[in-house]
Amino acid sequence: MEIDAGGGPVPPRDLPDLLGRLVRQDPDAVVALDKGPDGATVPVSRTELERRVAALTGELRKAGVGPGDCVAVWLPNWSDALVWQFAAAAVSAHVVGINTRYNVTEVAHVLARARPELVALAHDFHGLDLLRRLREAVDQASSPAPAVVLVPGPGRERPAAEEIAASDVGRGAWTPDPDAAPGDPAVPDPQALAVAFTTSGSTGMPKLAAHRAAGVLSHAVADAAALGIAPGEHVLCALPLSGTFGHTLAMAALAAGGVCVLEPVFDADAVLDDMAVHSVTHVACGDDLMARLAEAWRARPRDLSSWRWWGAADFQGRARELAQWAAEAFGTTTCGVYGSSELFALTAAWPPDEPAPGRWAGGGRLVSRAIEVRVVDPATGKVLPHGQEGELQFRGPNVVDSYLGDAEAAGRAFTGDGWFRSGDLGRLTADDAFVYVVRMGDALRLRGFLVDPAEIEQRLAEHPDVRTAKVVGVPGPDGATAAVGFVVAVDGQEPDPAELRRWCARTLAGFKVPAAVQVIGAMPTTNGPNGVKIRADVLREWAVRSMDQSESRPSRQ
Repeated sequence: MEIDAGGGPVPPRDLPDLLGRLVRQDPDAVVALDKGPDGATVPVSRTELERRVAALTGELRKAGVGPGDCVAVWLPNWSDALVWQFAAAAVSAHVVGINTRYNVTEVAHVLARARPELVALAHDFHGLDLLRRLREAVDQASSPAPAVVLVPGPGRERPAAEEIAASDVGRGAWTPDPDAAPGDPAVPDPQALAVAFTTSGSTGMPKLAAHRAAGVLSHAVADAAALGIAPGEHVLCALPLSGTFGHTLAMAALAAGGVCVLEPVFDADAVLDDMAVHSVTHVACGDDLMARLAEAWRARPRDLSSWRWWGAADFQGRARELAQWAAEAFGTTTCGVYGSSELFALTAAWPPDEPAPGRWAGGGRLVSRAIEVRVVDPATGKVLPHGQEGELQFRGPNVVDSYLGDAEAAGRAFTGDGWFRSGDLGRLTADDAFVYVVRMGDALRLRGFLVDPAEIEQRLAEHPDVRTAKVVGVPGPDGATAAVGFVVAVDGQEPDPAELRRWCARTLAGFKVPAAVQVIGAMPTTNGPNGVKIRADVLREWAVRSMDQSESRPSRQ
């Protein structure tokens, strides 16, 4: 942190200024550790990152990308994703991350809502044909085709001219030149949108929650302090940078002067090796990923004595068990955290001196005094006192500024007096601290991603042989939440459950495809004050019974 004439800290004025300060403090310090195609570590210095950002900034200006424009970043956890974030912010544009698992329909939805000028596309990554998916998505999307920028990734050769030409989906294609001239410097607008994250909406397709650059920057600085990341410490970046959890942690590491240990593919053994070799101090992830790390460590222990802090999201109810394991094995302090695409991840975290096991619960103390939280009765809107459960609502610089392609969504998301409706149930323990209880809706946590079951239900119902569909979540054989679909067939039809799963896989990401589908004669229902409703509790019982019986192909109930 730079100091003013009075001896006080001067916060960075914008994202490029944050990077510039890191370079001025120690130009040769490592800022990120990439993975080459052979798995070897590729260190990235602060100076190199700044040079690549300057070069890409010049190329974006040359391509006509400027204030208010959107850039889609379809990359794994490479330092290139950081380069694109900083370069877009430098020209007052914003990025929207696309998960490498996304399928055609999901990508088409992002293209239609965000209307990006170009798509930064991972070239030859992990055997994924992202270009094919993009072509099909462009055909589906009701928006102009974007330019394509092929990004080779760390330690890889630039694509050949014919590969670049073949990547054109209607608006040209090129590949970044790390030696491109930076062009004339410009002062970015900190009030311009900088990043948007996909999040499940009531329609079953993702909303795109966008945040201003000033919010990204202030939240990164606040998280760096709240998490206690020291300069030079290594932070594990295993969650996708395209999502708010991974993005927020990486930005906090940069704001602290730390090192991002980037994992483009989650392989538990490789991640543990990196944690040991690079003396990782901070990890933030759900208990689903941590359970995989614990299992791999028990099979082959490593020295993880440097691991000081785990920011835990209790997606599967295993945080307590894993927190005890980490504490006993390495002396690691586990702190429950809270956040969302609309609020940034790590909006709150319990301090390390908070007693366990309360410290392991979701929620925590707000990371910034600029953020406010209250709890209200969801039926009446009455503000509730400490200790009473209600909807968590927030105000502050971390709160979503707009939804790309959906001007009316913000109106639905905010109260009349300007508080964001989180849709989460919780209770205050202090004016700036709260306990998260549960999601008020029926969202499913699949492979660490929050998924609206309506999205899967919508796809099942699109099958010509299906009349009605309902999806519930139950514990699968590995303890993770599994989506189980129930469908009522069109009269006279008998759809094959395996075919229905294949039907879903054609347009949905793999983690959204139901683990099982059952064809039933009729949905169990109940007559409520608002009409007839399907009894999800009964379907969950049926799904659990089916899982317990380990039926490979569920039969008709």
